[in-house]
Amino acid sequence: MKIRFLVLLLFVSKIGLSQSETLDPLKISNINTLISLFEAKNIDQLAKHINYPLNREYPLPSIKNEVDFKQRFSEVFDDKLVALIVNSKTEQWEEVGWRGIMLNDGIIWIDSTNGKIKAINYESETERKNRTALIAMDKENLHSSLKAFENPTLKFKTKNHLIRIDQLANNTYRYASWNITDNESSKPDLILNDGYYEFQGNGGNYVIIFTNELHTYTIYRNSISKDEEPKVTLEVLKSDQVVLTENGKLMDKN
Repeated sequence: MKIRFLVLLLFVSKIGLSQSETLDPLKISNINTLISLFEAKNIDQLAKHINYPLNREYPLPSIKNEVDFKQRFSEVFDDKLVALIVNSKTEQWEEVGWRGIMLNDGIIWIDSTNGKIKAINYESETERKNRTALIAMDKENLHSSLKAFENPTLKFKTKNHLIRIDQLANNTYRYASWNITDNESSKPDLILNDGYYEFQGNGGNYVIIFTNELHTYTIYRNSISKDEEPKVTLEVLKSDQVVLTENGKLMDKN
């Protein structure tokens, strides 16, 4: 199963890279509009050029609306990122199929249809410090069996479960799940270790896979996805047969 999956993953990645398209005049105009707004630091107008919610790396909360964007603009768009956008050339922006248009291999993604920013794969120094503080708070609220980790990766709720994924010191991943009515301070119903992480292209999508005897647990995280697709999905296989599939709702520090 793992071999077939990795072969498919490589195939999908190659397809994604081969779908780069020449930008038409309207898309170039949308890019130039964004560049001009960043150059002027016109935050009010930039707030209208975002596809909300704009997700940030867990446990940072997502940017939910225009008011939130204006308050947090300088946290996300530091001088380095603004300069990168303002000084970018048209040839640095590439359209990659349905995923959208990316700058510099995916630091920023914009929607091909409306020109709005849909994803940012960049962390400013301010965001890094804020994440560090939130991680310390996060550990205080966890069950004792889960307090040791390097980096919290993902937390989400499905119809029946609360699930969190953490990166450990040895660069592997840990899976913990509870009944949907429980919270993280209680003992998890299931803990799995030695998970491994696989990128899916340069849009920020990835999968994390865990094995438990005959069962394989796969978490699909879609940072860049079509509107109708879930942002996160849990799939459980037993002897290569799907026994559970549940879409999830991402959770931030709240």
